[in-house]
Amino acid sequence: MEKSYLGHFFAFVTVAIWGSTFVFTKMLLLNGLSPAQIFTLRFIVAYVLLLAFELTTRWQSFRLFSTSWRDELVMLLLGITGGSIYFLSENAAMLYTTATNTSLIVCSCPLFAMLLVALAYRQSERFTRVQVIGSLLACMGMAVVVLNGRFVLHLSPLGDMLAFGACICWAVYSLLMKSVTERYSTFFITRKVFFYGLLTILPYYLLYPGFPSMEVIFSPEVLWNLLFLSVIASMVCFLVWNWVIRQLGAVVATNWVYFNPIITILFAWWLLHEQITVWFLFGSLLIIVGMILSDRKTKL
Repeated sequence: MEKSYLGHFFAFVTVAIWGSTFVFTKMLLLNGLSPAQIFTLRFIVAYVLLLAFELTTRWQSFRLFSTSWRDELVMLLLGITGGSIYFLSENAAMLYTTATNTSLIVCSCPLFAMLLVALAYRQSERFTRVQVIGSLLACMGMAVVVLNGRFVLHLSPLGDMLAFGACICWAVYSLLMKSVTERYSTFFITRKVFFYGLLTILPYYLLYPGFPSMEVIFSPEVLWNLLFLSVIASMVCFLVWNWVIRQLGAVVATNWVYFNPIITILFAWWLLHEQITVWFLFGSLLIIVGMILSDRKTKL
């Protein structure tokens, strides 16, 4: 029970940090970095720091490869679905569709994660009506928060499909994570995610070459924002999130994604002085009630 409470607490903290990253990412974009360059720099710094930490403090249990090629393939897929393709599709979606559409589609990934887990683990993972209703309520609440009373969506097939691709990526990431958390340490899995995320982003630079200069990277306005995104939002948060999935399970952990729009709007209220609306409060209430129900194992 104590681990469950800790899992929920750290899930909330992680989502809160991820919800704040738009500020730091925006600063890097304003300084001329592209979304792909930001992702690459984030993962390079996070990977190097995590590798150095493991080599100095966990060298006796350090390993480079998984115990089988099948598990190594899963690590590759984790790097793609939780790293390169996820970030590229989400960022590219913003170029072709609205921020509202992107947020609404990407943040619905817990529903798809629940469906994938139910299909893949039919015997061991059975969800009660209470859990399904809770997840649906939380999804409705997320939609209310994102739409904020403006129930008009501007359809953009390409952008919406890219956002949906990011949504499916994170759902698959959660499913794959469930399959390896019992056999490998959180440090090993997270390091693999960073490594394969970087490896699979390289073909992008064949199509769109170019990288920021050292002068730009080490300028104060870039360096401090980049360090936060790399050390806190990437290395620490991925470590914690993968541990949370181990403690709570893929579906319950992924349901915390519904809180992302709440955190983003709260930061916008705090830093950009945007107003908190009744729709935001109502949607937040639905999310909280849905989260409580989705964590229950009892039947109606």
